Amino acid sequence: MQLTPVIAIHMSAAIGALLLGPVALWARKGRLQRPRLHRAFGYAWVTLMIVTAVSAIFIRDFKLPNLAGYTPIHLLVPFSLGSMTIAFVALARGKIALHSSTMQRTYFGACVLAGAFTLLPKRYLGDLLWHQWLGLV
Repeated sequence: MQLTPVIAIHMSAAIGALLLGPVALWARKGRLQRPRLHRAFGYAWVTLMIVTAVSAIFIRDFKLPNLAGYTPIHLLVPFSLGSMTIAFVALARGKIALHSSTMQRTYFGACVLAGAFTLLPKRYLGDLLWHQWLGLV
């Protein structure tokens, strides 16, 4: 697989979401809360996650175990979009605890866990990291 414009957009949005997520989550933690910072970084994070999820639909890999080019990691697309929908509906209904826990789980599952899976060998970033950058494998 080569670096295509779709992969570049997907990767940029995913890395941005990985970096912005902790700020959005942190801004509402502890005694001193920062609602403006939380809202700004939260909206930016959600936007990046939507770009990441939608762009993932156009990235297909026929080498790994797949179904029409879609690998198991593509299951994160409906998970991410569904989780963010649930979180915003919860927020609109005033269910702040549900909103908070849903966003935390979405960050961990769709950013941290998915990011770890992309670094496995035989995946594009995994091959770049382990083979080309570090000279391993």
